[in-house]
Amino acid sequence: MNTNPFGKTGANVSVIGQGSWYLDHGDRSHAIAALQRGLDLGMTHIDTAEMYGDAELVIADAIAGRRDGVFLVSKVLPSNASRRGTITACERSLKRLKTDRLDCYLLHWRGSYPLEDTVAAFEDLVTSGKIKSWGVSNFDADDLDEILDVSGEGRIACNQVLYHLKERAIEHAVIPWCEKHGVAVVAYSPFGHDDFPDARSKGGAVLARIAEARRATPRQVALSFLTRATTVFAIPKASSAEHAGENAAAGDLVLTKDEIAALDAAFPRGPKPRSLPML
Repeated sequence: MNTNPFGKTGANVSVIGQGSWYLDHGDRSHAIAALQRGLDLGMTHIDTAEMYGDAELVIADAIAGRRDGVFLVSKVLPSNASRRGTITACERSLKRLKTDRLDCYLLHWRGSYPLEDTVAAFEDLVTSGKIKSWGVSNFDADDLDEILDVSGEGRIACNQVLYHLKERAIEHAVIPWCEKHGVAVVAYSPFGHDDFPDARSKGGAVLARIAEARRATPRQVALSFLTRATTVFAIPKASSAEHAGENAAAGDLVLTKDEIAALDAAFPRGPKPRSLPML
């Protein structure tokens, strides 16, 4: 599994990680097995959030006895992101995850609380050792400018955003901004939301052709394309150990310039939208 520096945190993190949205909706034992298989194969970055129901509880069981080998991330809801509320939410997540610290803690999206209050809480949590770093999610470039004015350079670890073959809006401004400021980009829903390209479609045919040539699967090719820049990481969710294995294999797949160009043409990024797409 390839790893890259995660922003300016000093940590090297697996390019392909593990998401957990809806993780608690299926069979618990299968979910735990998928997470553990992912860890065995080097997908040590596990992402969750207080919004994700009982996902934190499932992850706690999956990482029991191996916490030191995990880069663990959770998120605070905007409705809880006051200075005191952020700290309380973090402590609640730590209890549910059965750990004493998070490697990174994110503001899930912008809300009504001033960014100054949330950042102050994040820094309090860093000082107390309850989190090692902090970041944001669903922030467009102008939002990033605002929080940078509050925090200063070098404090924002990552920006987690929607990114898949059919939704490449972040390539216009968000990825360039993050590259300029040393901020990691984490792609959530990298296969789309029940909308992965069909092999019978024009783009899907290109994807399938490259996959066949590389003895890979279309999903592995998609993950490799999305993480072609060293600043970008992806966190697909796996519902089974087999699916986790498929995702992990993408962490060693490096596409050629011609393959990247073919996918770029097959899935054009389109014009810059007025607002940042999110789920």
